[in-house]
Amino acid sequence: MRNKKLFIILGSVAVLIGAAASVTVTAQNEYKLVRQFGKVKRVISSPGISLKIPFVETTATLPKETLLYDLSPSDVITKDKKTMISDSYVLWKIEDPLKFAQTLNSSIESGESRINTAVYNATKNVISSMTQDEVITSRDGELSDAVMASIGNNMEQYGVDLLMFETKQLDLPEDNKDAVYERMISERDNIAATYKAQGSSEAKVIRNTTDKEIAIKISEAEKKAEILEAEGEQEYMKILAQAYGEAERSKFYSFVRSLDALKNSMKGEDKTVILSEDSPIAQIFQGK
Repeated sequence: MRNKKLFIILGSVAVLIGAAASVTVTAQNEYKLVRQFGKVKRVISSPGISLKIPFVETTATLPKETLLYDLSPSDVITKDKKTMISDSYVLWKIEDPLKFAQTLNSSIESGESRINTAVYNATKNVISSMTQDEVITSRDGELSDAVMASIGNNMEQYGVDLLMFETKQLDLPEDNKDAVYERMISERDNIAATYKAQGSSEAKVIRNTTDKEIAIKISEAEKKAEILEAEGEQEYMKILAQAYGEAERSKFYSFVRSLDALKNSMKGEDKTVILSEDSPIAQIFQGK
């Protein structure tokens, strides 16, 4: 009886162990690789409980979620032979777990090593085709897009999908940072001076043009004024000729003008006027 009970207990334990070994649980954020004699037989991507052959099939887990890989800072050389320090990261995920397992032996570290090589080479190639100023001014997204385009679909052969590349820091080495900044400031000052000189030249042209236009308008206005004045004098003389064309009116006009001339000559304290006999004014007082 004692041996029978022991046999039952051992059998129950074996059944439980066998049952446990035949069940695998897949979480929402993971893949399960089912291997048979080391070879991947199938991939379980849906969450839940699955069955396997106990002691024949084994399972391995791969993450389904988005992963972050932080690259180590590295030196890169620009087109104009300037050294810069690139510190970047990528977001990636396992798109094809079977291909990932076959090419990288299901190793996340191997995947990150491949990503590091691909991203570093792409970053180096992109930055080497740009000047330092272009690299600095392209940190708002243009550089990231160029690196992603350079990588292309190279990681698909490993079942990896690169989602995003970003630079955390893209800076100059400490030993030449001040010199580069001073050069950039000097270049910006030269550009500002050029704009200022162009503005001054354009302002001078505008002032000269305006002064010329004003001088022309003043000259035209003075010419018109002289013409109007001459026309007025002509009209005035015409009116006088019409008014004093008759002999009597002409004599009266001469009389008035003679009196005006006498009046104008008797200014000051001395009121004495000496006239000759043939003077028109003397003739007036003589009644001639």
